[in-house]
Amino acid sequence: MPPTAVPQRGAGNGAPSHDASAANLAEQTRIDALEAALGPLDDPRNPLGAAALLAADAAGEPVAGAERVLDTFGLNAEFVPAELGGRLTRMDVLGRLLRPLFRRDASLGFGYGLSCFFAAVPVWTAGSDAQRRLVARLLLGGDRVAVARHEVAHGNDFVRDELTARPAPGGGLTVSGSKTAIANAGRSRGLVVFARTSAAPGGRSHSVLLLDRADLADGRITDTGRHSTNGMRGAEFGGLAFADCTVPDSAVLGRVGDGYELSLRSSLLIRGLIPSIVLAGVDTALRTVAAFATRRRDDGRSSLDVRHVRDVLTGAFLDLLLIDCLALVATRSLHLLPHQMSVYAASAAYLAPRLAAETMDEMAAVLGEESFAVSGTYGMFQKQLRDLPVTSLGHAGSAGRQVSILPQLPHFARHAWFAEREAPGALFRPHEDLPPLDLPRLSLLSGSDPLAATLVACTTWLESADLTERGREDWPLLRSLAQAFTGELRDLAKAFGEIDPGDRAELASPRNFALADRYTLVLAAAACLGTWREQTNAPTDAFLADPAWAFAVLHRLARRLGLPLPDPAEDRTGGGGPVAACEQRVLAEALDRLHGRRSYDLYGSALA
Repeated sequence: MPPTAVPQRGAGNGAPSHDASAANLAEQTRIDALEAALGPLDDPRNPLGAAALLAADAAGEPVAGAERVLDTFGLNAEFVPAELGGRLTRMDVLGRLLRPLFRRDASLGFGYGLSCFFAAVPVWTAGSDAQRRLVARLLLGGDRVAVARHEVAHGNDFVRDELTARPAPGGGLTVSGSKTAIANAGRSRGLVVFARTSAAPGGRSHSVLLLDRADLADGRITDTGRHSTNGMRGAEFGGLAFADCTVPDSAVLGRVGDGYELSLRSSLLIRGLIPSIVLAGVDTALRTVAAFATRRRDDGRSSLDVRHVRDVLTGAFLDLLLIDCLALVATRSLHLLPHQMSVYAASAAYLAPRLAAETMDEMAAVLGEESFAVSGTYGMFQKQLRDLPVTSLGHAGSAGRQVSILPQLPHFARHAWFAEREAPGALFRPHEDLPPLDLPRLSLLSGSDPLAATLVACTTWLESADLTERGREDWPLLRSLAQAFTGELRDLAKAFGEIDPGDRAELASPRNFALADRYTLVLAAAACLGTWREQTNAPTDAFLADPAWAFAVLHRLARRLGLPLPDPAEDRTGGGGPVAACEQRVLAEALDRLHGRRSYDLYGSALA
């Protein structure tokens, strides 16, 4: 790939390029329509604005009228594949459609619809034609579908309880037991139930059942009541008790004993959405803190005059750009790299919540006592701070995601890293069409690692570029950082190449968990470099084509890893070096988006 000139800064604002397809434009229109329907977050007259959201959160109830707006929009259609009458064609678009909701209220985003998608994914993955049509009909008709998961794969139970399904004397299965924490338990007609069907240990002990409550005998399912939560207070988490509830054999999704594998296969889709969910909440938090920092006091000064405050705002924006690069790779790889995407979905779901939590802590220090406000101008920060752990950890914890990454790394070290072709450029182009999602092709284990190969390719590209013609200091600095990350990948290859893939005890050592963490940061650098490079080749946004943000993101990641940094003394003490100049351009963009009401992600979308 030949080096190209840096495009001049100009209007872009994340808009699709002129050759974007009609489908892309229609999808952007839907996203904009949902944002407009929800209205301005900071308008006190908006019935779905911050004041109403905070009041509903304090009462532990959904904000009045919000679900009617989503019914009118037809949000459930976004969770149903197009071939079944819905609008789901691209997972990256679904991630973007969730952002207007989660920027405002995770309870609304999760409680109204996303929990239905989580329940529907096993049906889209392994259901028969009749089962798929049933769930599509329920969702498109305005009903809800809830999922009762088992504790081993998802770790999201309030208590250790379980459902069992045993052969019934007259045929079918008899379901018994209870589950304590199920989103929308009391108001869902459809139920996707993970139940133990074998007492034997191992991966064939559980099965998945699809139930229509309208077809079940009266009195066999009891709602055990709602449970309060610290985060997502407006969402309904309730319990269900099954008392010898007989269901037909046709209720089984896939085959008896497929539960564990189906859980893992479903997670491939669900994990890819987690970065978009956490990004949206932190977007609102950053907007809240930026407004606080730019507020002028009586003496004409503001918190923005303090270097540390500027650094926190810049770092938060960089983390959001990084998280969105992870979201881009995790969702688009479902379409483009079905055999390689599992490690990218797990890495994105592992790293994005960690980055979000850390940057929220940094921003809380800037807000000071206002970070505890539960109402008023800054109350949305505390709400997003409470909601974040629920939205990011409800579907398996970070350790579980690392466990799915670790076994793949010795194979990569021996057969993939520095030995294969890079990922296709389309992986990093947000507005480019994608091939249809083919769920049967998704693999639980990755055979190769083309995203890591993209890091190596970007480094080679930067090394071959004639940087003397660029006229900017940040290009050679970016090259230096890319080389450092490639060196880190080489060190990881040596470390994991010495591990016996069959030695589970050694693989699961604390040292190797730490190395897996470093690997996810290397992947994050590769995702950012790939996204930036594609913008230099076919720019749709002047800011994203500027190497400043890519350098600043890699610089921030390199500090986390303890990698060599360019010119640290000049930049951190004098404040006038190229590192500081890049960060100043990033901060200027962050403030421009604050005042221009645009989102803090790769798209810079207009906000209501």
